[in-house]
Amino acid sequence: MKKNNFNIELQQLSVGYEQPGGNPLEILKAINFSATPGEMVALIGSNGIGKSTLLRTLAGFQPWFSGNIQISGRNLKNINSKEVARIMSFVSTENVRVPNLSVFDLVAYGRFPYTNWIGMLSELDKSVVDEAIKNVGLQGFENRPVMQISDGERQRAMIARALAQDTPVIILDEPTAYLDVSNKYEIFHLLQVLANKKKKTIILSTHDLNIALREVDKLWIATDCGNYQGAPEDAVLQGWLNQLFKNDHVGFDADEGEFFFKKEFKAKVKVEGGGLPLTWTLRALNRKGYQIVMQAEHDYRVVAKENSWELISKGNQKTFGSVYELMAFLETPK
Repeated sequence: MKKNNFNIELQQLSVGYEQPGGNPLEILKAINFSATPGEMVALIGSNGIGKSTLLRTLAGFQPWFSGNIQISGRNLKNINSKEVARIMSFVSTENVRVPNLSVFDLVAYGRFPYTNWIGMLSELDKSVVDEAIKNVGLQGFENRPVMQISDGERQRAMIARALAQDTPVIILDEPTAYLDVSNKYEIFHLLQVLANKKKKTIILSTHDLNIALREVDKLWIATDCGNYQGAPEDAVLQGWLNQLFKNDHVGFDADEGEFFFKKEFKAKVKVEGGGLPLTWTLRALNRKGYQIVMQAEHDYRVVAKENSWELISKGNQKTFGSVYELMAFLETPK
């Protein structure tokens, strides 16, 4: 594949799908996104905005209405399907339900673009499959039927199949959808390694926004108000993240770098202390809807110490041995 400044470039792209009766439904339009070799890009947006449609279009699975998709300077429409399979691999969230299909066989499908006309795996192909299985933490699962493993394990196997395909570009639709927190970070780390060390272009959609903000190089942001791209830090500084949701109760805290649920404040609390006890006491109070104040008049004063919490109100003082006990007392009707 010819290398270029841009491995992927979407130019004024309009995507959607045909409806019954032949009327096209345009979901996203005027998209101008790009990704370079060695970048990990997260496509984010609300449910139904068209993330999966965009990724499927980018992978060559469905046509687009207008604009262009450039792959290293070449129009995707001018690249045949066999060559596309050596350029891009795709991981979907579709549930694989094939009787008697083993994990090894599923991952081995990723070698299809490289096998001979009867589909025989060479020793090199087998070693690539074994390495892909190892990289996603499924050693020992090679002979396990795909229908007898968990959703999370099945998703890891799908990612392993993309790794076995060994393409310069890997596209993943919600790759961490069925994984617990630890495994989510492991998969993000694996994708980072592929981008940073092997200079692959990784493009994924995700609803794990807080993880994406910390781990990816670039965001593709799709909203009803427009589409934006840039570093996660650019998204914060430009205020793009506040446009992600139509829900008035959800906001983005630019100081903390996290999304939060807006609440009506119950009472004003002044908090003193330092280190981790102070940090996590503030988080607990915010979670329960208490307004933190510094100089303004307050209803309660909390002093967070290493192993105790003092609550002062109207001249009365109580001491608690945990944040849970403090919050339970505050939440008790007075």
